[in-house]
Amino acid sequence: MSEAEVINKTLQLNTRQSIAEDLYKLGVDRGATVLVHSSLSALGWVCGGPVAVIQALMDVVTGEGTIMMPTHSGDYSDPGNWGNPPVPEEWWPVIKETMPAYEPEITPTRGMGKIPETFRNFPGVIRSSHPLLSFAAWGKNAKQLASNHSLNNALGENSPLARLYDLDGWVLLLGVGYDSNTSFHLAEYRAPGSKPFRGGAPVIENGQRVWKSYNDIEFDTDVFPQIGSGFEKQRSVRKGKVGLAPSRYFKQREAVDFAVEWLTKMRKA
Repeated sequence: MSEAEVINKTLQLNTRQSIAEDLYKLGVDRGATVLVHSSLSALGWVCGGPVAVIQALMDVVTGEGTIMMPTHSGDYSDPGNWGNPPVPEEWWPVIKETMPAYEPEITPTRGMGKIPETFRNFPGVIRSSHPLLSFAAWGKNAKQLASNHSLNNALGENSPLARLYDLDGWVLLLGVGYDSNTSFHLAEYRAPGSKPFRGGAPVIENGQRVWKSYNDIEFDTDVFPQIGSGFEKQRSVRKGKVGLAPSRYFKQREAVDFAVEWLTKMRKA
């Protein structure tokens, strides 16, 4: 959506202050530990853009709370697995040999949107070490969330998602649907019947750039909207608008536990 289209659909100007007020109304509060998935354009035009949105989130949760966002970089991966778009097979060896190593401080996000890409560069933000599926965090529990992110099984038990589960944190879907809810991936590991996957990425090891292979599972985000629909029927989900964006706010642990049950039944069927 172009900026002109966003302006045309915005009936009331969004500011840092108005975004914060909408977040309060949704239930986000001081001291919360929250994983944020977002779409800037869904909010309508915001004075200050992604910076204002991030500042509003920080105003609401304060330093007593924690904000986490996915900062994935899907192009830092095995080109043999690329499909959107694919590249010629004869390029694969050269890509694997020459792609720069993942570095949390400089590697850009891919397909995450302007808010996470801006957030990763904010002062005090810590980014995790996974070259493909990193998360960035700010606030009281940032170090606990972003440290020791395993290369293997990137969204499983040694991931920021599992640490958020341990902290009984929240998920904020800010203008996006359940297909963006990465916490359901944690459930994919915990439900029986996951399929193994072999990945690879360029990392720095002992001061040197190396191509590193790792073990993981295949993900199936196509079922996430169905899981989300069922979750809303059985659990408490706070709904409202932040700016123009239909938004949801819920406990991550409840969502993961529900998804484990849903996937277990589906995989046995």
